[in-house]
Amino acid sequence: MNSEQMDIAIIGGGAAGFFAAICVKENYPGANVIVFEKSKKLLSKVRISGGGRCNVTNACEGVGALCNAYPRGGKQLRKVFHVFDNHDAMRWFESRGVALVTQPDGCVFPASQDSQSIIDCFLRECHRLGIKIQTEISFTALYSKSQRLEVVVNKGEVQYFNKVIICTGGTKSNEILNCLDALGQPREQPVPSLFSFSIPENHVTKLMGVVLDNVITNIQGTKLSANGPLLITHWGMSGPAVLKLSSYGARFIHENKYTFNLKVNWVNEKNDSVVGEYLNDVIKTHSKKQIDNFAPYTLSTRLWLFLLVKCDIQETRKWGEISKKELNRLVNILTNDVYEVKGRAAFRDEFVTCGGVGLQGVDMSTMQSKVVPGLYFAGEVLDIDGITGGYNFQAAWSTAYVAAKLE
Repeated sequence: MNSEQMDIAIIGGGAAGFFAAICVKENYPGANVIVFEKSKKLLSKVRISGGGRCNVTNACEGVGALCNAYPRGGKQLRKVFHVFDNHDAMRWFESRGVALVTQPDGCVFPASQDSQSIIDCFLRECHRLGIKIQTEISFTALYSKSQRLEVVVNKGEVQYFNKVIICTGGTKSNEILNCLDALGQPREQPVPSLFSFSIPENHVTKLMGVVLDNVITNIQGTKLSANGPLLITHWGMSGPAVLKLSSYGARFIHENKYTFNLKVNWVNEKNDSVVGEYLNDVIKTHSKKQIDNFAPYTLSTRLWLFLLVKCDIQETRKWGEISKKELNRLVNILTNDVYEVKGRAAFRDEFVTCGGVGLQGVDMSTMQSKVVPGLYFAGEVLDIDGITGGYNFQAAWSTAYVAAKLE
């Protein structure tokens, strides 16, 4: 079909929606491209992501490393990333005037350290290309009508399009998925992912503000584990080591009603005997020092004193006075400290959804529905979610880029 005769709808004015719209218009300059957004605000998640800085992607090397960052969808994304990967995304933004910086942990941000740089880029490109944007338009139904798709918005208004790309993001409700159910599109029940843990009525919350550079967390009784920085908050624990664990265990945690035991290895050492040997060296080298004046593994004083109380060891004792039983208690609490999680807490009002449109119903080489010709998907509406670090935005850019080919 001649591109001048094509009418293309993008459902969702978020990261994937804008990226898809821009790529579609660049691929088909004569097409009529329109973005429908349910709310008054555009790109709201882009605005708040990364604490308002927008972690646009991750600079990890190789498609394999990229795929490993997705607890769900990583294997299926391999084809997509071979078409458009994280380094392609970085070049895309930089070629459009958005300077980027890469942190030591691989996270990539605008050099401005302001998500508005990404928003301005998208809006500028849409204006340049002549893409139409309509807000406060609710998508309520979709029907396949011969060579066109019938889109129902605002509970009654009908519009027709040659192609439709669904980019509605992770959803707390099943409204969009219920519309797709009527078409026979496979789906997976959406549940939250990437959230911090609520640990109510525990004295650990008095340590709010304490940050550990690299710990190991795991859900007791499972093989689910993560590592990285950890932040103690007034409600419990957050930071990459917790957010990643919530991603790996999203369905397990949901099925257990967000109540489970969290194990924390404060020193990131899996071998207890190694920790025991280290503490024995401390005892020999610093035998006359008060135990509260020399925290092992460069732990913060606040955390160390807290752990001593949990071990029932008087802080004014000298290292040389520590008994073998007390030493064992210290080893255990440093490597196997346990906290009862009772609920989840939002992290700066962000969340990612595990679940959505089932990948078994999507041709991952084109992002087109296997059920409804002309219907495509991109972004978090799919059953794809990554760990923290820019990976979820990367999945949005890559799936949107492939979907925009409209093959």
